Amino acid sequence: MKDFLKNVFATIVGLFIFGIITLFFCFIGIIGMMTANSSTKSIKPNSVLLLKLDGNMSEYDETTLSDQLYGNTNVSFKTYMEAINEATHNDNISCIYLESGNLNADIAQRQELRDALLEFKKSGKKVIAYGEDYSLLNYYMATAADKIYMNPIGSITWKGIGGEMVYVKDLLSKVGVRVVPFRMGKYKSAVEMFTEDKMSESNREQTERYIHGWWDTVLNAVSGSRKISKDSLNAYADRLIGMEEPSKMVGYKMVDSLCYNDQIKDIVKKAIGVDKDDELNLVTPAELVEQKTVSSESRIAIYYAYGDIVNDKIPQSMFAENHQIIAKDVCRDLQDLAKDEDIEAVVIRINSGGGDAYASEQLWHQIAELRKKKPVVISMSGAAASGGYYMSCPANWIVADPTTLTGSIGIFGLLPDQSELMTKKLGLKFDEVKTNRNAVFGASGHFLTEEQFNIMQTTIENGYRLFKKRVAEGRKMSMEQVENIAQGHVYLGADAVKVGLVDELGGLNKAVAKAAELAKLKNYSTESYPAAKSWLDNLMSVSDNSSFLDSRLEATFGEYYTTFKLINDMKHRDKLQAAMPYILRIQ
Repeated sequence: MKDFLKNVFATIVGLFIFGIITLFFCFIGIIGMMTANSSTKSIKPNSVLLLKLDGNMSEYDETTLSDQLYGNTNVSFKTYMEAINEATHNDNISCIYLESGNLNADIAQRQELRDALLEFKKSGKKVIAYGEDYSLLNYYMATAADKIYMNPIGSITWKGIGGEMVYVKDLLSKVGVRVVPFRMGKYKSAVEMFTEDKMSESNREQTERYIHGWWDTVLNAVSGSRKISKDSLNAYADRLIGMEEPSKMVGYKMVDSLCYNDQIKDIVKKAIGVDKDDELNLVTPAELVEQKTVSSESRIAIYYAYGDIVNDKIPQSMFAENHQIIAKDVCRDLQDLAKDEDIEAVVIRINSGGGDAYASEQLWHQIAELRKKKPVVISMSGAAASGGYYMSCPANWIVADPTTLTGSIGIFGLLPDQSELMTKKLGLKFDEVKTNRNAVFGASGHFLTEEQFNIMQTTIENGYRLFKKRVAEGRKMSMEQVENIAQGHVYLGADAVKVGLVDELGGLNKAVAKAAELAKLKNYSTESYPAAKSWLDNLMSVSDNSSFLDSRLEATFGEYYTTFKLINDMKHRDKLQAAMPYILRIQ
């Protein structure tokens, strides 16, 4: 009886504590909503748009609980792009000030933002950049500025682009696990991470091709803006000039001058004609975007889809949510857009390396159905490969950045064989009863028979054939033409245009303009979908209360967390995948 009362008391205390925590989070949410609903800030004449190149860049606005509690800096491509576009036409904005930090963003996102900055300068307004330590790609963005300033003891990471791939075959074998691969396409090398200890020649070939393409993009941009020859820039990279005395960066023409953080505001003031003793009016991207007004009843929807493609939401931590394209949710949203008579065209902004093959087919179907009702244009961001390309191909028009990773038309499957772990390492014994020959297919202590292996391989082949058929229908090609450019081959956007997988090079702005052209619209406004979830929405819908573990693991493992996450997520994934062939960490 005493133990029973103790258990009841413990339960009551636990529920009480949980209630207090929930009320605390709700209180934070109410405060956040009150803040969000405060009056729009008035933009004063001669204001400066502050763009901080810091934090993780998502495609559109979002807030997680971890961001709230830890004060993490996250930035939105959508908000930054809209802010630069608004600044171009807003007479009260005289200058954009780029403040370099530690930005984690795709090179394609950076390229679009850089192009938008160059467009901003055409209006006769100035761009000024400052950084204490420039990463290579932040420096690439900074070269859009009229003047680049650096801290007197700062640095520029200028060393070229290199990639490192992680292979876990030996790690898994130590615990008695091996992965049985199935794939179609010689370039579909996702399985190699689990089955090999180095790159295959085909994988090395395509990886070298696109990292050289990225480097050429950076070289051409920096060379043109800074008036430095590409030979000199390559020589600088080989010498690691970022390790040299900061004062030499001026002589190398990499920066215009050195100054401290407290001095840069006076430099900006002077550039826009503000007196040194007057206050500098800094405006954030979010504050500027609030100034936008709807100028037309005609609307183009921009639907942001980014992350791994899954059919149903994979359980995640409420504190470190990972991006997912959840097919069931996206299909429902696209059905709503098809019915919405106020929406006259749809741009789907995709940033995904693919995922579940079944889910990719559902997305393909829904986009094909949407196209029957109104024009659909795809805007490819950092990646729209494999499943990301699968869902793109039925659109009226496809626009990609030159540095987008796309293609990867192929299918693979992975089956972990844990029989050695179970029987030899852990000493478990298995027995079985069954009604049919393959009734225990997939059981932990049961390895594949030859028949089961052949069945799986046939499933992969059927999936590959269907993928190619979808591409052939969408891109008006024969199956033979698709096969010649398929095989899991990853293309840069610039190369994808040449082989017919993409219609036009450009960013989101160009995709919106094309959608307007197809819908025969001259005056229109854009509206973003889906509605961004607040952290409170995520808290209420979370399916996994794994506390702070994910965010703490990422802080502990750093760049290796992605590999850990991929291995851990395998248990949630469907056996058939249309996904990018590897994880590449750019150095």
